[in-house]
Amino acid sequence: MPDTHPIARKLDGRADATRRRILEAALAEFAEKGLAGARVDEIAARADANKRMIYAYYGSKEDLWLSVLEQAYTAKRDREHALDVQALPPRDAMAKLVSFNLRYTAAHPEFVALLNDENLNRAAHLKRSEEVQALYTPLLDTLRAVLARGEAEGAFRRGVDPMQLYITLVGIGHFYVANSHTLSTIFGSGLTTKKALAAREAHCVDVVLGYLRP
Repeated sequence: MPDTHPIARKLDGRADATRRRILEAALAEFAEKGLAGARVDEIAARADANKRMIYAYYGSKEDLWLSVLEQAYTAKRDREHALDVQALPPRDAMAKLVSFNLRYTAAHPEFVALLNDENLNRAAHLKRSEEVQALYTPLLDTLRAVLARGEAEGAFRRGVDPMQLYITLVGIGHFYVANSHTLSTIFGSGLTTKKALAAREAHCVDVVLGYLRP
């Protein structure tokens, strides 16, 4: 039977709180400096923990990086799942998915930073994760269901690949956010303002729904 002694519960609670602080501190450190530049000493200081705790809970710095990546992906997937797009008409459901991905990326620059760094490493760490790959199966099932409803109602064209569509709807938002500083400089216009983001959101929705039009 599980140990329900108050002291045991208190110790477990402290351990969970320490793990959360370490992950939050690691996310901030990795987002600022990347995997190569981040230091375990700095993560420990941010988390008000010690290096031994980090190694005990997460192993190496690379293992901690993977845990942070998995947490970042899981947080996005949880928010995406909470949209409950199956209750919406197909076009509204698709528009909500497009808008969410742009808005989430804009609100979480640390997620962009992690992905950029992991891509520089050719996904060497993410390849070890079974958790992240499993997150995308229900996501593609959701998108597939929205497409099927749209096809049945005559709102969407037939034969759309859910994976290709997802990459597109994420990519048109991610590129904008990840390159907003260079794009703003090139075009002499601030692309991170609320007005600019709203204009981009409307454009992304129009692009995806235009492609899906029968």
